[in-house]
Amino acid sequence: MAGSYNRIVLVGNLTRDPEIRYVDGGGKAVTKFALAVNRKTKQGDDTMFIDVVAWDRLGEICNQYLKKGMSTLIEGRLAIRKYETKEGEKRTAVEVVASDMQMLDSKRVGNGEAGGAYGGGTRAAVPGGGAFDESGMDDEIPF
Repeated sequence: MAGSYNRIVLVGNLTRDPEIRYVDGGGKAVTKFALAVNRKTKQGDDTMFIDVVAWDRLGEICNQYLKKGMSTLIEGRLAIRKYETKEGEKRTAVEVVASDMQMLDSKRVGNGEAGGAYGGGTRAAVPGGGAFDESGMDDEIPF
């Protein structure tokens, strides 16, 4: 039996400014925000609003550099968690736990420069947020 794989990549615009808080008495940072992700259908555009959570240093970076309306790429894993409200109601939250973030806007927005990549990955930022040049790559798929 093959192993499991939980990976998601989203490109969308922030629907609000990120909100940061610290858990464990001021220890770990957790930042929450939402992305509006569009897709074209025969009936028109379909927009999904997806909650994103970023932890520790990535959470601090998201809080510092991301602003409402910015175009952003988020890579991470899908998480579904169940919790109970103070009133005793059972709820389910579906969110993406971010492992990488890349700002896609081609101009300076807010405090940071666009086109930067942040997170645990090794992705390099393309200066100015431009496209990756594939001209030197082979046409064959290696698998």
